[in-house]
Amino acid sequence: MRDLKIPEQRHPEKAHRPDNAQPKKPSWIRVKAPGGKGYAETHKIMRENNLVTVCEEAGCPNVGECWSQGHATMMIMGEVCTRACSFCNIATGKPPEELDAFEPGRVAHAVAKLGLNHVVITSVDRDDVDDGGAAHFAQTIRAVRHRSPSTTIEILTPDFLRCDPSALETVVEAKPDVFNHNLETVPGLYPEVRAGARYFHSLRLLQRVKEIDPSIFTKSGIMVGLGEDEMAVKQVMDDMRSADVDFLTIGQYLQPTPKHHAVDRFVTPDEFKSYEKSAYGKGFLMVSATPLTRSSYHAGDDFAQLRAARNAKLGIA
Repeated sequence: MRDLKIPEQRHPEKAHRPDNAQPKKPSWIRVKAPGGKGYAETHKIMRENNLVTVCEEAGCPNVGECWSQGHATMMIMGEVCTRACSFCNIATGKPPEELDAFEPGRVAHAVAKLGLNHVVITSVDRDDVDDGGAAHFAQTIRAVRHRSPSTTIEILTPDFLRCDPSALETVVEAKPDVFNHNLETVPGLYPEVRAGARYFHSLRLLQRVKEIDPSIFTKSGIMVGLGEDEMAVKQVMDDMRSADVDFLTIGQYLQPTPKHHAVDRFVTPDEFKSYEKSAYGKGFLMVSATPLTRSSYHAGDDFAQLRAARNAKLGIA
């Protein structure tokens, strides 16, 4: 396997691009370097089970905090993505391996070993697989459910753009507690930020989950600081609510390397507060909007609040 730590090998499609300056981060998004006993133990469990995490592959700024608490986000179906989004630090290209039939069991073992009450499972895009990895997601959900029946399961899936509609049904029928699929940005920026995806397809995917099984919570998120404006962000909120999305996340885009999409600006904490207020006003059950918000950041605590909000709305004590 190629050395995925070398930028040119991680992102061969970006090698020809001119460098974009990486601006200095403001004080409100600087974090401590990861370390400590809890971090080391989580790292050990991931390695013992030969598991990939999006925390490491995507360079998440919250990895130190989350791993110190044993909260790792598993990334299934390998470590090479068939898409080449301009914002993402996950390695891209042709995946060197078939899907690993034993991976669901290893994920389930790691979840049990970590003692997780809530787990987030995501994946790379696998456009080289007929169902986009839908059956693999379903097998992983079932394996975790069998090994840790009290653990709530949140999945963050690809868009299954090139798949038969039955692929989504396969995932939903496995009954995750939360189905997350990120829109990532406003539609006007898709050609330069998420060129391999289609905004309205992703929106319809989230809507279809609710149509198949209304009991499943749906969740989606976007990054800001890519060049969008406030009006476009609020239109995305309206689009998500029209698709009956329950939970919205908004976080600051951070540029992984000079070859990635440039940071347009750093959105202030007060602006994030304003977005949060607007989103709740539009009817979301749960909103996480901070500079360091990521899809799986504090996901367990957020899920508890999400469930409580739905119960309150339904008048369930």
